[in-house]
Amino acid sequence: MPEQPPAAHPRGLQALLRPRGIALLGISGRSENLMSRPLRYLVDHGYAGGIYPVNPNYDELVGQRCYPTLADVPGPVDLVLVLVAAERVEDAIRQTAAIGASTAVVYASGFAEVGAEGVALQQRLAAVAEETGVRVLGPNCQGFLYAPTGVVATFTAAADRPLAHDSGVAYVGQSGAVGGSVLDLATDMGLGLAAWASTGNQADLDLVEVGRELLEDPAVRVLMLYVEATGDGAGYAALARQARAVGKHLVVLRSGRSSAGRRAVASHTGSMLGDDVAFVLTSQEHGVVLVDDIDELLSVAAVLAQGRRPEGRRIAVVTTSGGAGSLAADLTEELGLEMPELSAATQDRLRPLIPPFGALANPVDVTAQLFNRGAHAFGDVCRIVADDPSVDAVAVFVTMVVGEAGARLAEDLVTTARSLPVPLLVGWIAGQELTVEGRAAFKEAGIPVFGSVGDIARCAARMAPPPHRGTPPVLPAAPDVPADEVRRLVATSPVDGPALLRAIGIAQPSSTLVTTAEEAEKAVASLDGPGVLKLEAGDLAHKSDVGGVRVGVRTEEAAQVFAELTAAARRHRVPDVAGVLVQELIPPGTELILGATAGRDGFPPVITVGLGGVTTELYRDIASALAPVPPEKAWEMLRGLKAWPLLAGFRGAEPADVPAAVDAVVRLSRAVVAGGDRLAELEVNPLIVAGRGRGAAAVDVLVRTTTGPKAPLGE
Repeated sequence: MPEQPPAAHPRGLQALLRPRGIALLGISGRSENLMSRPLRYLVDHGYAGGIYPVNPNYDELVGQRCYPTLADVPGPVDLVLVLVAAERVEDAIRQTAAIGASTAVVYASGFAEVGAEGVALQQRLAAVAEETGVRVLGPNCQGFLYAPTGVVATFTAAADRPLAHDSGVAYVGQSGAVGGSVLDLATDMGLGLAAWASTGNQADLDLVEVGRELLEDPAVRVLMLYVEATGDGAGYAALARQARAVGKHLVVLRSGRSSAGRRAVASHTGSMLGDDVAFVLTSQEHGVVLVDDIDELLSVAAVLAQGRRPEGRRIAVVTTSGGAGSLAADLTEELGLEMPELSAATQDRLRPLIPPFGALANPVDVTAQLFNRGAHAFGDVCRIVADDPSVDAVAVFVTMVVGEAGARLAEDLVTTARSLPVPLLVGWIAGQELTVEGRAAFKEAGIPVFGSVGDIARCAARMAPPPHRGTPPVLPAAPDVPADEVRRLVATSPVDGPALLRAIGIAQPSSTLVTTAEEAEKAVASLDGPGVLKLEAGDLAHKSDVGGVRVGVRTEEAAQVFAELTAAARRHRVPDVAGVLVQELIPPGTELILGATAGRDGFPPVITVGLGGVTTELYRDIASALAPVPPEKAWEMLRGLKAWPLLAGFRGAEPADVPAAVDAVVRLSRAVVAGGDRLAELEVNPLIVAGRGRGAAAVDVLVRTTTGPKAPLGE
């Protein structure tokens, strides 16, 4: 039975979830009209508060008395469902405030999604909401439901079915159509949602604020989000922190992650980072589970709703087929999971249950003969495996165990799942028609049934914590970076890149800017050996692309090389050529790329490190973190690169000066924070890391500010 409405006026967003009365302004009397559904759903799903249809053309609808205006409604109303056209919404919100209601849902489209006129209309809606204090969900949304109280304030056809709500899972999303599909699929798999909300254009309430309210609700243990755009990075981070603080799970499906809408970037690192990298890093930092599709969103939420999340990346596989076990081993390895061999003690416990031609180590192949050993033999195997200290999750793959035998197995696994200390993921690789009864048992228990080995492996990988990179060595404390000096340098145009690096404290080779062949010859002669000559132009980010870099130039070659570089600039029509930069030639070492991109949409800046040089975009071996980066995190980033062996000492080579590389990463991350909104991008490529104890030097630097020309120096 739905909860009774509160006696006193509910405060804040509780007026959405537990209203004393609901008025439906403009409710349609035509059953084929979508806007007639909310009234029927409130009645059918047992909402126990006052229901007040408002339409002067009817005396009664769905057994409820109709009222000509909102002002005529007799009882206390906390929530108004605004079912009128867009041009009437502003007045409807004023009427809502006039009767003392504190919340409203606006379903109408025709706002910011349709162009300039709609944008203006939505701005007026937001203004009147702020003026009156009425909290508005929408516009252009499909509404919401809160199953514990029977408030089903939506028009999605997914609410036509009975709605259970004991799963502890809730959903908030920006897309109404996706939201309707989520609600329908969740019901289909037995995952009764406690709450569901479509936030639409978010003129007032957004998914972060609604999500924070739901995380405080005792009926919610897992919150699913569908995110299309996040303009409030700080708010999203606060939501993620809140979920972790109250011991609940946040599962997020993000769309719009492709590079199609990426802003123009000058740097290598900027071109390699997706639009959502700060969103992803923020999510990972706070333990949010990120998924790639609707089925993953629901499956992961259903597993987490059982109350257990893997504490590590170690998976044990129990299967009725050796082939399925082999597939699982391949896929888990590809996804960075581990399948550790079970301990000797665990194998000894399994041996009496599994015939000699089975397998005990992991994967565990029980063979078909196991089903001759009793109704609970499969569950007993899973319990023994789950007790092994090296196991963080158990994945079960059942093949053609169907019919009555399949139903018994399903009942056994449902009982087993409730008692295991780790999550149990069930894959049933058999046709639906042959496994109807067994699947019904899983559905009733709210346990998802995966249709393939890959689906389970991906789900396990989503829930698992990031790989452990080992314990970092003792590292120097984070260095100080002169924030005022960084801001002063960034405020100039163009930015003096070498001066900025000197202020940050990153070493670099000696450099001289020359404008004639004679100056080039003298500059090279002043070096201890051959030099490097590079075109210097204000808008030339990648000099090697136009043949603008020459390495190992001797004194007698300098004048000719100068002429060749300037000719290349003319041939490629390079603008704003300032001359040629003559640099000291740094001894070979491991080349890294360090990049920093400014924060956007309320998210912090991002620092990136990877394998450097001209091939950096080819290999894309990078790791990113939110700035500022502490030394331990910088070491972890380096340790996570595929190129780490080059730094650690590959095949007996001398290890690189990793602490020096760590120091450079930390300094760059602090600089991008100090640079504020003015500093858009800062990149060092390459940072040449010498052997142990001999430091690291920035050979090239690129600086891009939010206003003014790009200011690359070097490369």
